[in-house]
This record gives sequence, C-alpha cells and structure tokens, in this order.
Amino acid sequence: MKHQNTYKNVFLWLVALVVINLVAANFFERIDLTRDQRYTLSPAAMEIVSDADSPIIIEVFLEGNFPSEFRRLRNETRQMLEEFSAYNSNIKFTFTNPLEESNDAEATAQEFYQQGMPPARVSVQENGKSSEALVFPWAVATMGDKKVQIPLLKNKLGATDEERVSSSVQQLEYAIANALNKLVYPRKKKIAVMRGNGELPDAQIASFIKTLQEYYFMAPFTLDSAAVNPQKTLQQLKGYDLIIEAKPTEAFTENEKYILDQYTMSGGKSLWLTEAVAMETDSLLNPSGRAFALPRDLNLGDFFFSYGIRINPVLINDIYSAPIILASGQGNNTRFNPYPWFYSPLTTSPNDHPIINNIEAVKFEYANQIDTLQNKLEKTILLSSSPQTRVEGTPREISLEMVSREPDLASYKDGEQPLAVLLEGEFTSVYKNRIKPFEIENPLNQNEETKMLVISDGDVIKNEVQRGKPLEMGLERYTGNTYGNKEFLLNAVNYMLDDSGLIDIRSKEINIAFLDDQKTADEREKWQVINIILPLIILGLFTFGFNYFRKRKYLK
Repeated sequence: MKHQNTYKNVFLWLVALVVINLVAANFFERIDLTRDQRYTLSPAAMEIVSDADSPIIIEVFLEGNFPSEFRRLRNETRQMLEEFSAYNSNIKFTFTNPLEESNDAEATAQEFYQQGMPPARVSVQENGKSSEALVFPWAVATMGDKKVQIPLLKNKLGATDEERVSSSVQQLEYAIANALNKLVYPRKKKIAVMRGNGELPDAQIASFIKTLQEYYFMAPFTLDSAAVNPQKTLQQLKGYDLIIEAKPTEAFTENEKYILDQYTMSGGKSLWLTEAVAMETDSLLNPSGRAFALPRDLNLGDFFFSYGIRINPVLINDIYSAPIILASGQGNNTRFNPYPWFYSPLTTSPNDHPIINNIEAVKFEYANQIDTLQNKLEKTILLSSSPQTRVEGTPREISLEMVSREPDLASYKDGEQPLAVLLEGEFTSVYKNRIKPFEIENPLNQNEETKMLVISDGDVIKNEVQRGKPLEMGLERYTGNTYGNKEFLLNAVNYMLDDSGLIDIRSKEINIAFLDDQKTADEREKWQVINIILPLIILGLFTFGFNYFRKRKYLK
C-alpha cells in the first residue's frame, strides 16, 4: 500500500510537470519590475518585432575595457536586445570588441569612421590616473543583403559622459526599433524635393536626402509647368506624401502657390525651410568683411498668413549661439579659430514633443522670427531662441568686426523667439473667397487633417561640402562639434509620415542612476574595510554562539 501511494505521488508530479510545461510553451509573459518600465517594449516596437519573419543578426561593437558609464550602456543595450530577442527568435545578437584582434587601434578607428561609425574618445580616471580609451558605440543589423547602422551613443554638447549615457539609454528602444523598421518594412511613401525656385543645390542637401532614402522614395519635383499645365502639375504633385522646400530664393507665382495650396488641401504634408532675409556668411568673406542683410520677398506672405503664421524680415541675435570659424595666417601656417557669432543661434525646445525630445541643440544661421496667429489649427513651437535674444530689423549691415566686440547684455531682452512651428489640423485654403489663378477640377476650400512644419532658416538642412563631397549634416568640420540638425529634421519627417507610431517611443522617459565618482574615491578605503572586516566579525560571532550553545546542550 505504501509503495502504491509513492508511485501515485510520483505519477501525479510527472503529470503536473507535463501540464506546467505545456502551459509555459503556449503562454509567454515577461515581467518588468523596473520603476520606469524601461524593458517593456512599446506597442510600435512590438508590432515591428512580430513582423520580422526573416533572421536578423545584430552585431554590437560596444565591448572591451572602458569606463563604468559605458559598461552601463553596454549592459543596458544587452538587456534591451534580450527583450527584442525574447519576443522573436529571428532576432539574434552578438557583442564584439573591434580592438581584440587589431594591433593598430587608430587604423581600426579610421576604418569605422570611413564606414560612417565614428568612435568616441573618452577619458578614463582610475586610481588617480587619467588616460584615453576608444569606444565604438555602434551596432549593425543585418537581414539578408540589407544592413542598417544603429547609433548607441548620443552626442550632447557640453554634457558629461554620464549625461550622454543616460540620454543614450533613454533612446535605446527607439534606435533598435528604428533599425528593425528599415529592415522589415519596404519603402512605400514618396517625398518630393522641390526645385525651380532657387532652392539649395543637391550637393548641399545630399546628407539629409541620403538618410531619408533609407525610409522613403525620393524624387525631385519642379513647378515650372504650372504656367502652361497647372492641372497636370497638381495631379502629379498629389502623388507624393510630403514635399520639402529647402531654402527657396526666387519668388513663387500665383499659379505655383495655388498648386501648393491645393496639394495641402488634399492632405499633402510639407516641410518648409524658408527665410524672409537674404544673408549668407560667404558674403562676409571679402576685403571689407561686411555685407548687408536685406529683406527677401518670396511672395509667400498671404500663403503662410492664411495658415496662421508670419515669418518676419528680422534677424535673431542670440547670446546662446554657435561660433564662427575664421582663418588666420597663410599657407601652412593657416589656423582656423572659433569666435563668438550671435547670428548662429543654438536653439532650445520649450516642450517635450517627440520630434525634439532628447536631441542635441539645432544650429541656425541668420534665422527669422515667426509669429503665430489665431486660427483653428494646432500650433506647436518646436524650437525657439534663448531668453537672451535681440530682434534686429533689416536692412542691416553685418560685419566680421562684431567678433571682437563685447555684447551689450542689457540689449538682449526680447526673450525667446519661435524659429520652428508645427501646424496640425484642418487647413483652410489661401484662395477661399478669392479669385483663383486658374480653374481646376473640384477645388478644395477645406482639407482633411494634415501637417506642415515651417522653419525660418533654410540653412538648417544644409551640409558643408569639402572638395566636391558633401560632409555629414550638422558636423562642424573645424571644431568637430555635431549639432542636432539631421536628427531634428529626420524626426520631423518621420513624425509627419509615420503611421506606425514609432516616433512616440522617443517620448519614453528613463532615469539612470550613476555612482558619484568623487564620493566613491573618498570613501573607497572605508568600504573596503567594511567589506573585509564586517563579514569576519559576523562569522566570529556565529562561531562563538554555535560553540557556546553546543557546549551547554551536550556538556553536563
């Protein structure tokens, strides 16, 4: 009977284990116990993961001997990739040290730089000694013959390594999900890069266009035929989901404006980088070092006014600004030195909108003030000048002599000025209750909801060109500073065209706690003593107590 009960219990345990395994195989759940839910994938990320039906290999180069902050970034990256992989076995990852099999660190760094993955040089403080280490904060995701680079470290001007890492951890999910999005989904939407009104040449917008081509189909579009066949031009333009006007310098005709208006009325989205003042830094490179900033009339005043904004022909002079780089000396003795230049504002954000959340400062040049007007459209000021701003009217003489003058801080009292405004909602036609420039089929006076972003500086999208080759957008080649121009515009385009909600991941807030280096160094010996002596004391007390009670129990 006793044996029968034993066999019965064993059998029941075996059945229970089988049932538990069957349930576990069919029901999957992971529990995130972090306060900020940092390891819980967003719905948009989950959707991308579930659609990955082919093997994706992610090679992470963030491995090696580097400071604690970057070890934290490595660990957080591993945790996040484990979360992605847990929901889809097609996603696999490896960690590699690029310097492990290389005898020349600088050659390896140069190779990564040429591939568009520049390494980070970080200072290492250990036992009172300072040294420099190379960190490769990049990953490459591969699916078949398609490859996508994943930046793991965000650059922030003036930020400490801890601040950079904290900012980077906050964007890990977005960075990985964004890369998978490029691999998993084919390009569908189309963007028109407008031509014909004196826009920036291809070489000066090449960096941004190349980036956009990873997401969308791109094509140039001209309004030249608006005068002879406006109906056909409008129909062709409606075939694009978004248009980019990159710093037009020639006035628009009424026919062209009407086509653009009806495109907006049909739900078309647009990114306008336009200026009301004509001024370029290149104009100052003459013997006198002087040039005049003059108002520029693009015949767009009524166009933007009807939509609820006005770009004023004034210049923004901002204490918080990027330097101008001027050359001194000749030949081999030429030196490029930075000087304060208050016409290059480094803009701040007055809110936490997904487009501008956690991005580097955006550099403007000779930006103009934007007024927002009352109408039913929702207007979001994405970027503004600093509180220490002075608004200057035009015409105005600009001189390089300004770099040697101390600014009169008392005059910088105009406060924050809007420089980039997002319009969302149901737009009303510019030509409602007006004589139309030409007749079209089914003209629209009201549209379905759409979006328009207006930026009061065309140079925000411009990249430098060196020896005929475009440089990385936002990179200042002489100082090495990287501004947030590309990230800002890419976020803006993704926001306006993104149907999956991927851009919303950027709003996720994650707080990372770091050790205080100074406090750690000051209290190092104290905690070493505590960690060595305290366990010995506890062990000694336990031994003494054990022997004492044993003797009392067994010795008479």
